[in-house]
Amino acid sequence: MKQHPRSCCLLLSLFAIFASARAFDYADALSKSLLYFEAQRSGRLPYNQRVTWRDHSGLTDGLEQGVDLVGGYYDAGDHVKFGLPMAFTITMLSWGVIEYGEHIAGAGELEHALEAIKWGTDYFIKAHTSPNVLWAEVGDGDTDHYCWQRPEDMTTSRHAYKIDETNPGSDLAGETAAAMAAASVVFRRTNPHYAHLLLHHAQQLFEFGDKYRGKYDTSVGVVKSYYASVSGYMDELLWAALWLYKATDREEYLKYVINKANCFGGIGWAITEFSWDVKYAGVQIIASKLLMDQKLLKEQRHKLEQYRSKAEYYICSCLNKNNASNNVERTPGGLLYTRQWNNMQYVSSAAFLLTVYSDFLQNSNQNVRCHGGVIVTPSELLSFAKSQVDYVLGENPMNMSYLVGYGPKFPSRVHHRGASIVSFREDKGFIGCTQGYDNWYGGTRPNPNVLVGALVGGPDCRDNFSDQRENYMQTEACTYNTAPLVGVFAKLNYLDKSSLIASY
Repeated sequence: MKQHPRSCCLLLSLFAIFASARAFDYADALSKSLLYFEAQRSGRLPYNQRVTWRDHSGLTDGLEQGVDLVGGYYDAGDHVKFGLPMAFTITMLSWGVIEYGEHIAGAGELEHALEAIKWGTDYFIKAHTSPNVLWAEVGDGDTDHYCWQRPEDMTTSRHAYKIDETNPGSDLAGETAAAMAAASVVFRRTNPHYAHLLLHHAQQLFEFGDKYRGKYDTSVGVVKSYYASVSGYMDELLWAALWLYKATDREEYLKYVINKANCFGGIGWAITEFSWDVKYAGVQIIASKLLMDQKLLKEQRHKLEQYRSKAEYYICSCLNKNNASNNVERTPGGLLYTRQWNNMQYVSSAAFLLTVYSDFLQNSNQNVRCHGGVIVTPSELLSFAKSQVDYVLGENPMNMSYLVGYGPKFPSRVHHRGASIVSFREDKGFIGCTQGYDNWYGGTRPNPNVLVGALVGGPDCRDNFSDQRENYMQTEACTYNTAPLVGVFAKLNYLDKSSLIASY
């Protein structure tokens, strides 16, 4: 069979990408990344729980308010259940499965990926107690941070906070709608009844968020010091509408994205980061992919092209190909560097968006045109995404994997309460609020439990990293750090193992 010249060029480019670099086991990284979500589970753990140093926790969550809020995920190294980052985590896990589910399945990890998503969406179903009520948070950061305890020993407040018609939170409602809509696509074939239920909740949440507008951190003041919605709610409403369009193919959601493109900033904001707070780059990339739809009207295509222009601003900023002041900074070792605190979240999300956009360009036989007319090919995008992943896995000046449990050298004093204290399964003796600080927090010994698959905050702007428990800016991990990498690991593993590449 005759191959298309562009296909041959792509295969040669991919061969060059994989042949010229240090070898990494992306399948191992994939399996470890999914294991991490089991360590972050709140609630009653299932019989097939693989992270055996964890046990049941938060079993009375919501009781004080008369609702069942047992389950979900702890966001990081503490025990608050924050709704906004949890929802973004599930959106990104779902997007990864939508794009790369076949490759995840090929690595034998699809069931674990679906379990990770469902653990989150099961909780969102509970938290969405009526069409215009969504429980936003369980616990609060202030009281939680006074204690250093295992989740199984929690004595801190488990007060729950909600958004409703009089206390709106369009950003939280929008992100949770996006998560449930994306997850409905994931479960459409394997569990259609569950997918339908998720879609029903997603549609109600979007309507709620759109009708009763406001920032959730105004309604839930305790979250402001931890997950304040700096970007506001307009990006989340666009984001939710796009995911609902993908889930339903209903024209009303596409019209929303088109009609609100200007006033909601979708084609106005040129952004150089993508995170639990700022969704514009993700919105712009999904909108760009819609251009492959042949049934678009002329005015719709024109507006989506404007979204694409902003998407490519983000892509070019990551590649250092915008004009000088509009690029993402890099460390001397080549890592994208956005912020001092938990910088790896921006690296993992960028690697995902670059990989997805590379596929879009390849499938539509296009390139990116950056500042000054510089042309960037799909393989160049993929090569840079791979360089960021390889830095994470150990190709960096510290020769350290920032994915915990991967490789010979990785952070051993992760800022994480449960991992840093003897396992409840091993010692059920109660450990009090300050006892954990006295006996475990300040020690120099490695954590007794390895938080496998956690992506820590990572190095500073000079590639330096201090593996100290109290150095939370660098050693704390979050669910939304690891989530985008699941799909990227699967894609890179597929390409690495591909017989087509090996044949060259």
